[in-house]
Amino acid sequence: MTVLAADFAIRLGALDLEVALEVDDRGLVLVGPNGAGKTSVLLALLAARRPSRGRIAIASDVLFDSADDIDRPTEERGIAYVPQSYALFPHLTAAQNVAFGIRGPRHERIEKARSLLERLGVGSVADRRPAALSGGEQQRVALARALAPSPRAILLDEPLAALDLPLRDPMRQELRQFLRSIDVPSVVVTHDRVDALTLGDRMAVLSGGYIRQVGPVPEVFSRPIDLAVAASVGVETVVPGEIVDSSDGLVTVRVGASQIRVAQPSIVARSVFACIRAEDVTLETSPRTEVSARNQLAGRVTSMQPEGAVVRVTVDCGFSLSALITRPACAELGLRENSAITAVVKATAVHLIPRENDS
Repeated sequence: MTVLAADFAIRLGALDLEVALEVDDRGLVLVGPNGAGKTSVLLALLAARRPSRGRIAIASDVLFDSADDIDRPTEERGIAYVPQSYALFPHLTAAQNVAFGIRGPRHERIEKARSLLERLGVGSVADRRPAALSGGEQQRVALARALAPSPRAILLDEPLAALDLPLRDPMRQELRQFLRSIDVPSVVVTHDRVDALTLGDRMAVLSGGYIRQVGPVPEVFSRPIDLAVAASVGVETVVPGEIVDSSDGLVTVRVGASQIRVAQPSIVARSVFACIRAEDVTLETSPRTEVSARNQLAGRVTSMQPEGAVVRVTVDCGFSLSALITRPACAELGLRENSAITAVVKATAVHLIPRENDS
């Protein structure tokens, strides 16, 4: 298994950016707020931006080492880069764009280019120029061009951001399958939550000048280590609370005017932030009779915001709680502003962050 290992620092305006990453062929998704330096990380790996110190290597091949004065140029690193705009040459056909980075006789380069376009399902557009291609077709051509030199790693900067919304979902699945099939380390920068969940097995969160958390994508999404990570992965409800009781693997947390139970083997701190993802909240017209390890919070709907196939519902249940439900479920419940409702949250779906450890 080939590993891209990087441990370096970059001066980014007034910010010293510290990066430590290991990426294998399972892929890594890099997320963080705007201005955090995500694209700068890609450019440093690519040799388009020089770190102030550190080391970058693919397997045992050192690409950058400030201590040994090694700084291999872009063309010697074997790293492909797909920018957000795709950056296709407008005067060349799709096949000519792909062939541009291939060495050898022209007819062999064009033949390989056409083969790559076929592999990515766009062989029929080989003789068209970029202006005649759809967004999805441009993306596939850009990926084919990145693959053409047989790179040892691939970097993608917001690869789906330029696509219209109806194209994104099928392209997510295709891009995921593509990244799994090439067996080289990949780093995908994105700010989109669904892209992050789909495009890699591991996630790194860059915020405040350093990598705050690295781990399997579901773990980082559901168990952020601090407020900055929670914000970066889009946890909708983050509220301060105080632990008031603990027994049988459950802690009770006073949050606003309510109390919630959390599956927690031990008390992490008395003062905490309770984090709840909107998709983990179920809305019902009345409390259930069974208890189990669930929180049943009586409240009223304060706002409803349609978001495509789902509706974001905000409930005042002693604190402000966000829920995502389908449109049919919303209609079935007869929800409207000021409706009385019961919000149900499993104890295992609540994550606690110690307040004193947050930075």
